[in-house]
Amino acid sequence: MDSSTQTFQPRVMSIKLWPPSQSTRFMLVERIIKNLTTPSIFSRKYGLLSKEEAEEDAKQVEDMAFVTANQHFEKEPDGDGSSAVQIYAKESSRLMLDILKRGPRVKEDGEVLISEKSTTRGTVFDISGGRRAFIDAEEAEVLLEPLKDPGNLFTKICFSNRSFGLDAARVAEPILFSIKDRLTEVDLSDFIAGRSEGDALEVMNIFSAALEGCDLRYLDLSNNAMGEKGVRAFGLLLRSQKNLEELYLMNDGISEEAARAVRELIPSTDKLRILQFHNNMTGDEGAISISEIVKSSPALEDFRCSSTRVGSEGGVALAEAIGTCTRLKKLDLRDNMFGVEAGVALSKSISSFPGLTEIYLSYLNLEDEGAEALANALKDSAPSLEVLEVAGNDITAKGAVSIAACVATKQFLSKLYLAENELKDDGVILIGKALQDGHGQLSEVDFSTNSIRRAGARFVAQILVQKPGFKLLNINANYISEEGIDEVKEIFKNSPNMLGSLDENDPDGEDYDEDAEENGDHDDELESKLKGLDIKQEE
Repeated sequence: MDSSTQTFQPRVMSIKLWPPSQSTRFMLVERIIKNLTTPSIFSRKYGLLSKEEAEEDAKQVEDMAFVTANQHFEKEPDGDGSSAVQIYAKESSRLMLDILKRGPRVKEDGEVLISEKSTTRGTVFDISGGRRAFIDAEEAEVLLEPLKDPGNLFTKICFSNRSFGLDAARVAEPILFSIKDRLTEVDLSDFIAGRSEGDALEVMNIFSAALEGCDLRYLDLSNNAMGEKGVRAFGLLLRSQKNLEELYLMNDGISEEAARAVRELIPSTDKLRILQFHNNMTGDEGAISISEIVKSSPALEDFRCSSTRVGSEGGVALAEAIGTCTRLKKLDLRDNMFGVEAGVALSKSISSFPGLTEIYLSYLNLEDEGAEALANALKDSAPSLEVLEVAGNDITAKGAVSIAACVATKQFLSKLYLAENELKDDGVILIGKALQDGHGQLSEVDFSTNSIRRAGARFVAQILVQKPGFKLLNINANYISEEGIDEVKEIFKNSPNMLGSLDENDPDGEDYDEDAEENGDHDDELESKLKGLDIKQEE
């Protein structure tokens, strides 16, 4: 036969993708170990696994994923194994994510306890990972597919960071309706970003109707720019909640009218432990509505109403309402326009919080009078206080006397923030003396932007460098001389990481005492004058 006319039949090769080789399985285990032991958003929230834990978990994850994929392959023995490989990868990822969210395991008597739910079927359904993105109906079908499984054990859903359009919301509606009876936690933060107002409101209505009647403990509607219309769009969901323990409405455009709507729509706040309204435009009238919610929340432990444009009138209303919350542990009112009157009003409620551990009162225009009233009240209450933040309040050395007396009694204090005040050397040394004895848990102190000079910087450095668990002193943006900088660095020479940046320090700052500058001996005189000053600590 003429070779030019000869034809060849192509050889058909069958490639089997399943089962994977032992080396492939080993490589997957190694990859899982790396993911479980690398710091991430999950490790910051749930804790980082040790190498030992990760190795054991990774082997178990790979083995379980292999079994699941192999069972699928055995049902389709004539296939090339590609679908089994997909299941193998998908199941490995799902189980690994469950472990990341579970965090380090609890050990009792040397035995490792592994939750069946965390290693087989997770209770948290979270699609917030990856880049922020719009999703359409087709993608929603794929993303929400696991929720359709009648055997799933999901009790928490997180749709944050994905923007739902109308078509995607309609896909989600029947799925959410089918599982709402077992949901206890719902996170719908930042789930309508970039949508028109009309579409966003309709999406909210759809989700609200689908979830109406679920018995939630946790609800996060933050970062949705809702305003009053948005709050009312969630009316069906909000009205049906009688056992809420945590409610987050941060960066939602909560105006006076929106705050009033929140108060009207939630039928009961008896069990509310956490209530957060950060970064809204609530104002005084809105704060009055929020104060009504607070008054009806006797179990409140964590209240945040920061950056909400609340002035004196609203601040007084909030202060009086907070006084009814005897279980309060954390209070954050930063970045409002309270002024002295609201600060004094808040001081009258402080004694109601014996379990208070964190209080954030920065940028409230407290001045010396308001700061003194609060410090005096805190001195006689909150024995377990760990965090005290009073930055940016125009506090001078006069107000520092009361703050020092307060700080001296707080032996569990971990963090003290007094940046952007007018303490100067006198005030800083007073507070430094209050920290001199005890305070073994102190880890961070911030005296930045306080017109501090050489004496004050040197004094607090000498006090704090000796604290066993101390981590960071911030004295940046002050008027410390070059000699003073060198002295402070020498004090921290064995632990330089404990001293914050000094890049913004101005050794030629103009905020000097003119007479002292002429004499050149202000630092030494001040230190000598304060040597005999004692801060008495209460027994």
